Amino acid sequence: MSNENISSHTSRSAVWKFIIPSLIGIGLFMTPLPTEEGFTIPVALLSNALEGMLIEVLPAIMTVIIILSFLGSLIHRVSRPQLIEGTPFFKNLFDVSMFWLIVRLAAVIFAIMTLFQVGPEAVYSEYTGGLLLYDLLPLLFTIFLFAGLFLPLLLNFGLLEFFGTLLAKLMRPLFTLPGRSSIDSLTSWLGDGTIGVILTNKQYEEGFYSKREAAVIGTTFSVVSITFSLVVIDQVGLVHMFLPFYGTVIFTGIIAALIMPRIPPLSRKPQEYAGGQKNQLSEELPDTYSKKSFGAVKFGFDKAKERADKNTSAGKFFKDGGKNVLDMWLGVAPVVMAFGTAAVILAEYTPVFTWLGMPFVPILELMQVPEAAAASETIIVGFADMFLPAIFAAGIESEMTRFIIACLSVSQLIFLSEVGGVLLGSKIPVGFKDLFIIFLERTIIALPIIVLIAHMIF
Repeated sequence: MSNENISSHTSRSAVWKFIIPSLIGIGLFMTPLPTEEGFTIPVALLSNALEGMLIEVLPAIMTVIIILSFLGSLIHRVSRPQLIEGTPFFKNLFDVSMFWLIVRLAAVIFAIMTLFQVGPEAVYSEYTGGLLLYDLLPLLFTIFLFAGLFLPLLLNFGLLEFFGTLLAKLMRPLFTLPGRSSIDSLTSWLGDGTIGVILTNKQYEEGFYSKREAAVIGTTFSVVSITFSLVVIDQVGLVHMFLPFYGTVIFTGIIAALIMPRIPPLSRKPQEYAGGQKNQLSEELPDTYSKKSFGAVKFGFDKAKERADKNTSAGKFFKDGGKNVLDMWLGVAPVVMAFGTAAVILAEYTPVFTWLGMPFVPILELMQVPEAAAASETIIVGFADMFLPAIFAAGIESEMTRFIIACLSVSQLIFLSEVGGVLLGSKIPVGFKDLFIIFLERTIIALPIIVLIAHMIF
């Protein structure tokens, strides 16, 4: 390994390029601000202000976005135009399988029926499609706008490299993973779970992760981002409790991450590498750092400066932020509308989720969770989409129960509408059966932890 110090390649201003944007990002996403209803974070304040200004037109705007998402995918499938094929961002956004194309078509149908109130009332009523199009999607629009624009402050200026290096010595003994995976994990925590899956898949294909390591990282650390978590807690009416909520999610996620790699099906994945490759990863600290006091800290700091130094223009910052916004608007909104509307229709007009949740009723009652029967209906539905439990929680009066549902829905992690779907489409060796078993295991691990914390808070 090279003995040359990384800092010799960075500019004098690199340290400020790292520190200032990172502090601004931490301020926007993690700093509690007092309001009349309690505490919130700056991104949520901006989102709520814009939503209040545009509330009358946001359902129509979201319908247009959903239509554009479907049309882009349809055009790509039919003619593969160079505009999409030659642009990696658009190709990734619109090059979807037939299953996801049908999902986007269903979203278009549901959105148009709801906006114009045509067809069966079961689709567009205020408790089904109306709940999605008039309540949840407007919130998604504004949250995704501000969070997406400002996420590069957390992702692109060295914060991940700095903490990733510091955590390297913890990952192997705690989570049975190489230190490199801490960056994938932090990218998911602070950015987006699908980004974590994509990073993990690339590292797996290049021989840096084994099959077992890739499966563990993809299903255990490609977690729900701050952005999505903010949407969930806002949907259940507890945005003023974002800090205890997200703290509970992080703590629960760490406990689950300690356990999951050590039990089947993840523990049974082979320690083999893609395509018969040998391990391409070396975790040794460069000689110039290993001989120093606090060498890992200095190495992380220099890596952060190196990353920050690559950001030289405001234009690139807003370009990256704009891509985040479009990716979430066009990629996530249709899935939420399709899965959400279908699941809420099932919940309103059939006893499916009541049946699936019945085994959890005595468990919740034993844990002294208020409105246990209503809460039980939200547990399994999270496998379809992370937002659905929060939507179903709208009619529950107990704040503690809504808090538990919000925390559990985020901690369950495996939901087919996004992370699960991306995992199934990747090279990472996990199948549908694996995902459902992992989902149930995470639920069983997370539920008592979250309930215990909720009893301490409320």
